[in-house]
Amino acid sequence: MANIKSAEKRIRTIKKRTALNKSRKSEIKTYIKKFELAIQNGNIDEAKELLKVIDKKLKRAAHKNVIHKNNASRKISLLAKKLNNKINEAV
Repeated sequence: MANIKSAEKRIRTIKKRTALNKSRKSEIKTYIKKFELAIQNGNIDEAKELLKVIDKKLKRAAHKNVIHKNNASRKISLLAKKLNNKINEAV
């Protein structure tokens, strides 16, 4: 356990940041699950709206260094590819 005042403050700060980052990651995962479910059920309009939300949240998380920039880009790309494949299947 830290004895120095500044070290104790850093510990408190890190706990808060960890909780916030965990919350953001969890929220993104939830939206991705909803997106996958919409794709599976054939709700293309709903999937498009969810993709917009996921895109915004992933870019925000990457900007805040919650996840790596390339990780966010890769996830967005994979989800967009799934949506496009589903749209092409429907046509």
